[in-house]
Amino acid sequence: MAVNFELEGQEFNALNGGPMYKFTEAISFYVQCISQDEVDYYWDKLTEAGEEQPCGWLKDKYGVSWQIIPILLVEMLNDTDPEKVKRVTEAMLKMKKIEIKTLIDAYAN
Repeated sequence: MAVNFELEGQEFNALNGGPMYKFTEAISFYVQCISQDEVDYYWDKLTEAGEEQPCGWLKDKYGVSWQIIPILLVEMLNDTDPEKVKRVTEAMLKMKKIEIKTLIDAYAN
């Protein structure tokens, strides 16, 4: 069985391959967030009956993997200063849900 659907203007095609195919982290949905409120909103909704994972990853109640990532994190990780990138990376590796203020503090210090 196959189904086509659209979410927020993005088209998707889903295929039921049968019970021998399981959800894995090989595919995930990536949600770019502008603010901590947005990170919190998606994180709270998707982890409800789901499972928190490290570094902004989670599995929803169906076992689908999601990445809830603030745009600021991507910008910081692309900085040309390797020390800033290292501090931000080390801070991120200690997190499950990404906390923007903690990243900003790591980036600045």
